[in-house]
Amino acid sequence: MGSNIKFGTDGWRSIIAEDFTFDNVEIVTKAIAGYVKTQYDSSRPVVIGYDTRFMADKFAKRAADILNKLGLNVKITVSDAPTPVVAYAAKNLNSAGAMMFTASHNPPEYCGIKYIPDYAGPATTDITDVIVENVRKIQQGDNSFLSEPSNSGITEQFDPKPAYFKIVKDLVDFEKIRQAGLEIFYDPLYASGKGYFDTLLKEAGCDVTSIKNWRDPLYGGGMPEPKEKFLGDLKELVLENSPSVGFSNDGDADRFGVIDEKGTYITPNEVIAIIFKHLIKNKDAKGSVVKTVATSLMIDKIGELYGVKIHETPVGFKWVGQIMRREDVIVGGEESGGLSILGHIPEKDGIVANLLILEAMAYEKKPLYEIVEELKQEIGVHYINYRLDLRLTESLKTAAMDMFENSPPKEVGKVAISRINKLDGVKFYFEDDNSWMLVRPSGTEPLLRIYFETDSRQKLDSMIKDTEKIIENLSMSNQKV
Repeated sequence: MGSNIKFGTDGWRSIIAEDFTFDNVEIVTKAIAGYVKTQYDSSRPVVIGYDTRFMADKFAKRAADILNKLGLNVKITVSDAPTPVVAYAAKNLNSAGAMMFTASHNPPEYCGIKYIPDYAGPATTDITDVIVENVRKIQQGDNSFLSEPSNSGITEQFDPKPAYFKIVKDLVDFEKIRQAGLEIFYDPLYASGKGYFDTLLKEAGCDVTSIKNWRDPLYGGGMPEPKEKFLGDLKELVLENSPSVGFSNDGDADRFGVIDEKGTYITPNEVIAIIFKHLIKNKDAKGSVVKTVATSLMIDKIGELYGVKIHETPVGFKWVGQIMRREDVIVGGEESGGLSILGHIPEKDGIVANLLILEAMAYEKKPLYEIVEELKQEIGVHYINYRLDLRLTESLKTAAMDMFENSPPKEVGKVAISRINKLDGVKFYFEDDNSWMLVRPSGTEPLLRIYFETDSRQKLDSMIKDTEKIIENLSMSNQKV
């Protein structure tokens, strides 16, 4: 029992009924309780939230029962809720942290648990290490770290929406958005963003139409991921009702998706850049900006133009959140679609990200596609990004990483490498000052992820072809050995 509980960068995720079972949920809940009992006063409740996944509410209720038996009080959401909403509740309710049942943007057969400490951001490694060690102890039959309580805890339901709406209304100028008279379409992808992004806008008197705004644990046969290939219906609506804009969120609404008036998908890198510039230019925000190593040089270019310090972190919003907790950060973002801002929680919030794009449009009094184009003109580069996922054997994945770390190529795609960064994986910067390549192994799959950014399609194609050839040659030499 529990042998297949493996924690990744953002908690534990697994396939429902295969490894994500009630028995394993009990193990992970006890492991989290073990941590909570050493860090928080027993009077502070544990918040529990869940998204729209199959059985997520039932797993959440079971976790509440287990925590009660261990003497801990629980506040559980009245219905499914987004991760940023539950994270804010963890802070707002002076809790002992929160358990969020979600598998984010993963396929419908997955569920997951993430622990969110009372500071409302992702759990850092020192915290998850304790929880993982507690899981190991339970698997070995050692429950001694869970002292028997004198009294059972109680579970109360609560609605996290009013408090979250209040903080968001302080962050975003809804009256400005209303006055802009924008026609807005929203696709929550059958997930937990429904009733949040759209309701906030409706309450402000904005023109917003929602689709797929009911719970479907199968996500209409697709994925709860706001990437371009899953936003076809939204794009169609935007084009049929020109001029209008479209927005989406992932399964737990911590990621965002944006479609402009021409039906073009605005990349997360572009969204981060737009919001960064908007907050400095239009709202006089002061502070630094944090981005992960896989995030665009667009951010660095804007930083140079406006004299803003840029921090670069390993991949994973927990590293971004760490810096947001210790200094004023205008924007913290990652290329996979995570973003938060100064004055908000140090956790990804796709709802706020979408709203800030509308706010930027309202301030600029321009269509979104013009804002994007002007930004590219201002920094002087039109960046192209691509991620190559190579499915390799573990031995070849290890050999590839060893080669890139210890005997890297001098050039890729006929562009010379100028410097190397080993903050997370291996990142190569090229002599043209507009190109980089990041090589990272997946921690959970036999995949080598290779990220590219450059300023021309020809250069990108050449870099991809060259990289694939490097891996192919390495594979052939390994086979000979």
